[in-house]
Amino acid sequence: MRMWNRTRVGLIGLTVAGLIGGVAASAAAQAPQQAPAEQKPAYTLAEYNLYQQAFNEPNAGQKIKDLDDFVSKFPTSALLPYVYRTYYLAYNELKNYPKVIEYADREAALGDKVDAKTRFEALYLRTMAFNYWFTGTDPNAKDEATQARDAAKLGIAVLAQIPKPADQTADAWAKNLQVPTALFNATAGMASLTLKDFAGAVTFFKAALAANPDDPSTPVTYYRLGVAYLSTTPPQTMDGFWALARSVSLKGQSQAQVQKYLGSRLSDYQGGNVCDNLIDGELNELVTLAGTTADRPATYTIPSAADLDAARNDVDHFIPWLKEGGDHGKIMWLATCGSTYPDVAVRIMDIVPVDDNNLTLKVYRPLATDQEGMQKEMQAATDANMEVHIVGQPEAKRLQKDDVVRFTGTLTGYTQSPFLLTWDAAKVNTEDIPPEKPTPGTRRPPHRVPPKPPAGN
Repeated sequence: MRMWNRTRVGLIGLTVAGLIGGVAASAAAQAPQQAPAEQKPAYTLAEYNLYQQAFNEPNAGQKIKDLDDFVSKFPTSALLPYVYRTYYLAYNELKNYPKVIEYADREAALGDKVDAKTRFEALYLRTMAFNYWFTGTDPNAKDEATQARDAAKLGIAVLAQIPKPADQTADAWAKNLQVPTALFNATAGMASLTLKDFAGAVTFFKAALAANPDDPSTPVTYYRLGVAYLSTTPPQTMDGFWALARSVSLKGQSQAQVQKYLGSRLSDYQGGNVCDNLIDGELNELVTLAGTTADRPATYTIPSAADLDAARNDVDHFIPWLKEGGDHGKIMWLATCGSTYPDVAVRIMDIVPVDDNNLTLKVYRPLATDQEGMQKEMQAATDANMEVHIVGQPEAKRLQKDDVVRFTGTLTGYTQSPFLLTWDAAKVNTEDIPPEKPTPGTRRPPHRVPPKPPAGN
């Protein structure tokens, strides 16, 4: 999946004032007022009038030209905090996001020369513009991501400096801060992914989810959190799988793509040797569980390729664990489903013809692993515990009930109770198939002895 999409993060349609309860307006939110005659302003009347002309211009394109004219005439004006804000609002109206970022950065860089609410507004709009514009493919993507992360972190710090309005309860104020806090953290997390700072990305994404868990972009944030977890060194695999499954369970727009990605990563984690239907079962179970809670239970794990290899090579526990079921049966079946085993020794309990070339053997395989134990158990068996589908071997029809044979086949089916293993594409070892009997009434050709050569030859 594409790492960065240009969808809006959170409830971006809200105004800044609406986001923090109508208190984002500041001195910079309006044009500066003309100072009383007895006070000496920090700017001239000519500066004031020229700025007012630009500020009151309704056309955004012309407004920018008027601002350019102002800056060319008064490059060090005390009105620059107002000018920068008017610039980025006009560029935002024109959807020129690189310019929004440029002038929002200039405003934020003024530091204490502007109040916290003004800096917050600049940083918030800058972060929104970055989400609209950034694709990660620009040659300067690393620098752009670094600047975006720094701006988002600054936005979090500045937001904390804005005092709660006297007419709001603490709960109402906290609710008003949810969207901008989530936006800043989610953007810092995405920038961290771009910079391959995966541990940092995890921290930011978790903070974004904690700030506003009901944000419409929550499924995307969980997906990105999962990617970050899986990309850390070493990978935090279980947490990564859980975050991806949580994303799927929330049924976002990219649900199908995330589910496909999760299935692919799960298959890779297990070495790619697990039957597809078992991967699907694990995936469905994981998504169902993740849909019940955002936090992965500490005891929840999925066996890795190393775990499955160990079970696959543990021949002594192959049948006992499958027969036992439970966790042991689950891991053994994951390890062995789809595997091909050579020369499996069994006793034939029944033979079911299918057609001229194929037949099914109902056989018994003992749990014992020593020769003496196997023989005793085979002799005592009364019911089959395996079904073997012999393909393309018509001579296998010469086999008889109670024959002990060896077959090579692919394990494809398992039921724990009643216990039965199913094997496909199997063939019996030709050494164990009796020779063809001559047709009754036919005589063998006489044995001819070559004549004895004359003496001396």
